[in-house]
Amino acid sequence: MSAFLRACALADLAEDTPKRVELNGVPVAVVRTEGEVFAINDICSHANVSLSEGEVEDCMIECWLHGSSFDLRTGKPNGLPATKPVAVYPVKIEGDDVLVSVNQES
Repeated sequence: MSAFLRACALADLAEDTPKRVELNGVPVAVVRTEGEVFAINDICSHANVSLSEGEVEDCMIECWLHGSSFDLRTGKPNGLPATKPVAVYPVKIEGDDVLVSVNQES
């Protein structure tokens, strides 16, 4: 059974603006876009940089350093230089709380 942890308040998430949180030592980028909330590992699989500092468009988050974009639903990159996906995590909304399980990848 996966434990869901409070990442932030839903009201803290601006549309298409990633928010970095750390849950059980795991860096997570939480993103509200296209009417949904996503949680993805915050570290680019190509370079050790924070994805939450990048831009969000069309359900993709772009690494600001080299321009690779990752699908917020699957974690898969859609262009070089990144070739490996990043983990995505299950999200639940309870009231105004955004809950994320970093113990289980979806």
